[in-house]
Amino acid sequence: LPSDIGYVRVRGYSGAANDNDAKAFAGGIKDKIRVTDHPDIKGWIVDLRSNTGGNMWPMLAGIGPVLGNGICGYFIDPDNNEFEWSYSNGTSLNQSYIMTQIISPYTLYNENPKVAVLTDVGTASSGEAIVAAFIGRPNTKSFGSATCGVSTSNQHYDLSDGSRLILTVSYMADRNKKQYGYSIEPDEVVGNENIIDAAINYIYE
Repeated sequence: LPSDIGYVRVRGYSGAANDNDAKAFAGGIKDKIRVTDHPDIKGWIVDLRSNTGGNMWPMLAGIGPVLGNGICGYFIDPDNNEFEWSYSNGTSLNQSYIMTQIISPYTLYNENPKVAVLTDVGTASSGEAIVAAFIGRPNTKSFGSATCGVSTSNQHYDLSDGSRLILTVSYMADRNKKQYGYSIEPDEVVGNENIIDAAINYIYE
């Protein structure tokens, strides 16, 4: 990649939201952004291909410096109750509840840069939450192919016999409250052989 374009890949993560492992995962993404960033960066490529999901909160906290502060999505249940999620200075939040908090948060040299988001059919579940978080962000465009199509939120219920029931209880929605629950289409459909070039061209426009 050209030296004036930043690149960060966000992989899936399974585990708790705010234990040491989660903070290390989120901090690793943040540190990749920090060491790549410099005053001449024109834009960023956020690669979510093959992000199979897991726990969205460490992912959101890690990519936050590129995403920017503020509400970036919602869970909307069948009764149309809305539960916002956001990023703020190293912390991912579910409404006002701290989910993952990074020690020593980072702020980009150039705020609100152009961002190219890369997706494919392997982008699933919590990976799709990060895709949704970038939808509606200014100076942002997605490239690749449609995501897996499980852009929903699940809830665990412990049963009396010791088993656990996992139910889908709400849809993911972007910051403009567009609901998903199905595959998220990129702004520009492009194959993997051309996806990086397409992202670079967009950032240089």
